[in-house]
Amino acid sequence: MKAIHDLILVGGGLANGLIALRLKQVRPELDVLVLEQEAAPGGNHTWSFHDSDLTPAQWDWVGPLVGCRWPHHEVRFPERRRTLQSGYASIFSQDFASVLRASLGEALRVGVQASQLGPTQVRLEDGRTLHAGAVIDGRGVATSPHLALGYQAFLGQELELARPHGLDGPILMDATVAQGEGYRFVYVLPFTRDTLLIEDTHYVDKGRLDPKRLRSNIADYAHANGWRVQAILREEHGVLPITLAGDFDAFWHEADHQPRSGLRAGLFHPTTGYSLPHAVRLAERIASLDDLSAPALFDAIRREAFGEWRRQGYFRLLNRMLFLAGHPAQRWRVMQRFYGLPAPLVQRFYAGRLTALDKLRIVTGKPPVPMGEALRAARLGSPHQIRTPQ
Repeated sequence: MKAIHDLILVGGGLANGLIALRLKQVRPELDVLVLEQEAAPGGNHTWSFHDSDLTPAQWDWVGPLVGCRWPHHEVRFPERRRTLQSGYASIFSQDFASVLRASLGEALRVGVQASQLGPTQVRLEDGRTLHAGAVIDGRGVATSPHLALGYQAFLGQELELARPHGLDGPILMDATVAQGEGYRFVYVLPFTRDTLLIEDTHYVDKGRLDPKRLRSNIADYAHANGWRVQAILREEHGVLPITLAGDFDAFWHEADHQPRSGLRAGLFHPTTGYSLPHAVRLAERIASLDDLSAPALFDAIRREAFGEWRRQGYFRLLNRMLFLAGHPAQRWRVMQRFYGLPAPLVQRFYAGRLTALDKLRIVTGKPPVPMGEALRAARLGSPHQIRTPQ
């Protein structure tokens, strides 16, 4: 007789991990299995978000995962420096993995490679086939001809310094650094008095950057700030999708009835690449469903993703202006102008909850990129009209 699980989550990243944790909390009777190909779930990441991205009820169950939290954050540009009095938080993948192990026990299997997925079964590389009422594919972003993407490529190093760094909060964007192929900024998270994470971040047309150059940039940034590095404790790198345009119907048609989660479902902030708030909402949505069959899950996740897609149209327009209008070395001006807007608007931007007045306020006034190029970028609504190197 086939051993059938209620749900198999393929990929132990943020989205599937949060789904598993939420189901364990509110639906402990379910047989949920998480399969991760690496030695530990969560990978090697730091997931950050703004306090206002989550509701108080969401903070109740997500809060215990948070490793660092700050009451304010800073941005720096050539012609603007500003501290915003709104909270910011980070979750560390090693803590996330520890919580998953403790909560799931044997329902978390690592070092397991899936060779083929279907809506109700998973074929493993060792030849075994696992069956479930539904299978969710959460193995990260999938390329598609139906999405036109830019990329946020970054490399970060957690550093131990010889002396205290003097920061009392994160620097979310330091764009006073030399620009390059696209918009570049440095992201700094101070963890303790003498440890911090420095990430060199680039908004570029293609997701491939030379790691040696990014490491050198980090070393130069530390030196410029008078920080003497005692040790490199950890290194992380990644490439996040930034959506410019797309045919979302065609994108989901490619799924062929396979439930998806996280980046693979298109659930992320189209401008910042942040995905944690979307993953939290999806976990709660799935945990609230009476029917967890594959067809019901596919339909529920697809509707969740389409709702986000419709709300994000304005962000995709802004992305096209950032990537397609103006000289790459001058694109920092777009973000510098944005950070001159009222703090509540900035919070709503990151939370993906802009009002009609917010949208008007963002584009009112002299544009930070050439008007003609901005208008041409705004009109490019189809992925087939946009050519970005892959």
